[in-house]
Amino acid sequence: MSDDAKTESEIYSLYDEYCHGSMGRREFLRRAAATTLITGLSGLAVAKALLPDYAKAATVSFTDPRITPRYVQYPSPGGNAKTIRGYLVKPAGDGPFPTVLVAHENRGLNPYVEDVARRLGIAGYLALAPDALSPLGGYPGNDDEGKVMQSSLDKDKIMIDMVNGARFVRAHAASNGKLGVTGFCFGGAVSNHVAATLGDQLQAAAPFYGTPPPMDKVGQIRARMVIHYAEDDPRVNATQAAYAEALKAAKVSAEMHVYPGTKHGFHNNSTPRFHDAAAKLAWDRTLALFKATLS
Repeated sequence: MSDDAKTESEIYSLYDEYCHGSMGRREFLRRAAATTLITGLSGLAVAKALLPDYAKAATVSFTDPRITPRYVQYPSPGGNAKTIRGYLVKPAGDGPFPTVLVAHENRGLNPYVEDVARRLGIAGYLALAPDALSPLGGYPGNDDEGKVMQSSLDKDKIMIDMVNGARFVRAHAASNGKLGVTGFCFGGAVSNHVAATLGDQLQAAAPFYGTPPPMDKVGQIRARMVIHYAEDDPRVNATQAAYAEALKAAKVSAEMHVYPGTKHGFHNNSTPRFHDAAAKLAWDRTLALFKATLS
């Protein structure tokens, strides 16, 4: 590995720490700025390029005639608030439609995750993307504040809020009664948790680079699973082998896919971590899973 590549890898590691730990944006940029790549490009420039640009990331407009998106409130007994706000995307037509819960990362319901819900909507799914930050006023418009807000909430109750969202969309008047879940990073962990919690009420789960539920809960999973991993993601990948063993022991129908040349967050098209080919393949596999189990 060249010194240049090694330095870029270190900046990616800093970014991962910034995204998933207590490091703030100022500290992330300060530490990145202390490095200069052999190419002459500053570490600060590389670091700034890693920050999300949601304005360029939308793939489906909220005015697309194939869908009707709106914000809803659903009850969440036992959660962080009595009601949780969510982004509900309904396909055009009367339905009933298969349903999917979309679980966000560790910073609330940002524009990327809303776009994922719209992508599911145009594919024919009634999609609900809850905002775990609802009790604090909702996603604040930027990921830095969102990350701090989410870390201040009771994580176990966030999981309850997400499970309640899954039950809400499954029971919706436009639902066909079949339910899937997908999510990214923290939302991948949510997807695994929902699968272990809902048992046969959930037909399909497609977690993206998420940690597993407690191993003693894996036997409760009844959904068919397609699980996506980045190749370069040490924190999450350290849990993969034990999860695979537990799924096999529980006779869960599960596929695990590792995408070469990718980093954590490769599906998120708002940052340079995005890997076009891997994101498309993972998404095609996700839609194939939902088509096979929810239609």
